Amino acid sequence: MTAPSVAVVGGGVSGLTAAYRLRRALGADATIDLYEASGRPGGLLHTTTVGGVTVDVGAEAFIVRRPEVLDLVRELGLSDHVVAPTGRRPAIWSEGRLHPLPTPALMGVPTGPEAVAGLADPDDLTRIATEPDRPWTWDPAADPSVGDLIAERLGPSVVTRSVDPMLGGVYSSLSGDIGLREALPALATRLDAGAPGVRAAVTDLITAGAGASGPVFGTLVGGYRVLVDALVAAAAVRIVDSEVIGLGSRGDGWDIGARSYDGVVLAVPAWEAARLLGDHIPELATALAVVEPAGSAVVSITLAAGTEVPDHSGVLVATGEPLHAKAFTFSSQKWAHVADSGLVSVRASFGRYGQPVTATADQLVTTALDDLDQVVTAAGCGGVSSRVVQTRVQPWPTGLPRYAPGHLARMTEALRLRPNRLVLTGSSYAGVGVPACVAASGKAATELVADIG
Repeated sequence: MTAPSVAVVGGGVSGLTAAYRLRRALGADATIDLYEASGRPGGLLHTTTVGGVTVDVGAEAFIVRRPEVLDLVRELGLSDHVVAPTGRRPAIWSEGRLHPLPTPALMGVPTGPEAVAGLADPDDLTRIATEPDRPWTWDPAADPSVGDLIAERLGPSVVTRSVDPMLGGVYSSLSGDIGLREALPALATRLDAGAPGVRAAVTDLITAGAGASGPVFGTLVGGYRVLVDALVAAAAVRIVDSEVIGLGSRGDGWDIGARSYDGVVLAVPAWEAARLLGDHIPELATALAVVEPAGSAVVSITLAAGTEVPDHSGVLVATGEPLHAKAFTFSSQKWAHVADSGLVSVRASFGRYGQPVTATADQLVTTALDDLDQVVTAAGCGGVSSRVVQTRVQPWPTGLPRYAPGHLARMTEALRLRPNRLVLTGSSYAGVGVPACVAASGKAATELVADIG
């Protein structure tokens, strides 16, 4: 029997994980070609060196309370690379100064007015306090945006100064552009089950998780490059440095250019998959084409040893502030191993859905340093612009998909239209985080193996 051949289109963590799972399932003799137009596996996982400091300029952490990444890391023999952050917490930048991160809160949604005292407007503090007493109806078929629901129940300043900063970094979108069921599914589930209001639902969720111990996030010493390199090696793929222009369909497989494959994994954004599938499954392509990208950019900044920055893990910027950056991560304060170099590492993040990054690299660096100077000076530290060792700009023009209201339900229906011997995976379908991508790719690989038989 001839060993199977598979093409994986897209070399991000989704494509690499799918390739690895396929190798485990199909054996050493299977042919697995990984098509990556950039020639650099990893996609939004990208580790580089800035001023002598190893940093990630894409995703930088993963949720350790989901098992997928930790399980994968253990399989690959990388457990000793996993580290937890320091105890420092981020702050919120609003109205020209730093505020404590709201707590107790669920992704910025507070349990009561005390959580956002000094941050939310007085009228909204009253709105939060009286929320349990105001009329409440909830339709389990409802599908609002996070921003619409929280603004109506708890007030618009809670959205712009607490929820937007928390969700903006995860989804590169404002909360008014993100579905409740997409971003806060546990909250939606509580409301569907009959919670008497938003505050009650959030309080229940936080109370239910009170017994959880250990850190929420983790990262890898050496950066995500460690995981990418291990996946490439374990999957034993042949990397094809070429853009896939189109697919050819045949009864027992698919063609890419002159090569024929028993199966294909499309680990590319939904809009790219729509382009490739338009001639074969128009209904599926139409469903995928409506997904919109949310571009972003990261400016990594290495500062001289001893440069003082606020004693936080980072700063999340409220919506509507004069600053252009949406967040700063003080990496050398968030991660102890980054501080080992003695230098100070900061990353500035830009861009959201509907707010594309159009500035040049030089303009982004200037803006990042101007914004950073304003933040650190307001916190009582000296300016940092004169202490720069090196900067690096990493644009992500398409970045992440927008998780609009109804997105998950639409993608679930779309995936049911997939043709035989072709599977789709990636951040477009079931979550944007690395654990979600790893989980979805394992499922896709299992489905493709079943198709090939």
